[in-house]
Amino acid sequence: MSVSRLSIDRAGVVRAAAQLPSPNCDDRPAQTAITLLVVHSISLPPGRFGGPGIAELFTNRLDPAAHPYYGTVAHLRVSAHFLIGRDGALTQFVPCARRAWHAGPSSWRGREDCNDFSIGVELEGTDDLPYEAAQYEVLARLTRALRRRYPIADLAGHSDVAPGRKTDPGPAFDWACFRTLVAAVRVRPARG
Repeated sequence: MSVSRLSIDRAGVVRAAAQLPSPNCDDRPAQTAITLLVVHSISLPPGRFGGPGIAELFTNRLDPAAHPYYGTVAHLRVSAHFLIGRDGALTQFVPCARRAWHAGPSSWRGREDCNDFSIGVELEGTDDLPYEAAQYEVLARLTRALRRRYPIADLAGHSDVAPGRKTDPGPAFDWACFRTLVAAVRVRPARG
């Protein structure tokens, strides 16, 4: 992704992202502020990158016969707001103003049902393989854009909001690197 600054419109759409609408979403509860970003990881089939499986899962088009693992997940109705591919490609499945079905049974700081008040971002990856630099960069840009639009105070992993049930983004995710990139402010060189 070559855009250095992302913007999010009033509906919660990032125009610079590829748009692939998922039916797996609904309205957020009225007057609910978006205060949490949940980082996930996914690969379909597990441990393989680059195929259509993730998009097919989030759009209810995953063929259960295409791979033995797909038969175990094709029935799920799940989504995320965004997916960041290994190459940094950004895809949006659900506008941020709507509730994506990404966290499942979850809680954060005493609040249940994290889908109500969070944005879900999937990274193409696994718990135990390093993520790519391009993914961290795009995730940081996206996080800064989300914070400009919404009062997001917390950044958490799926494992943090669903402990014991989920492990992603896993020990391979470098939280220190991510937080440093989010905090980084690029200074433009002065023109002479």
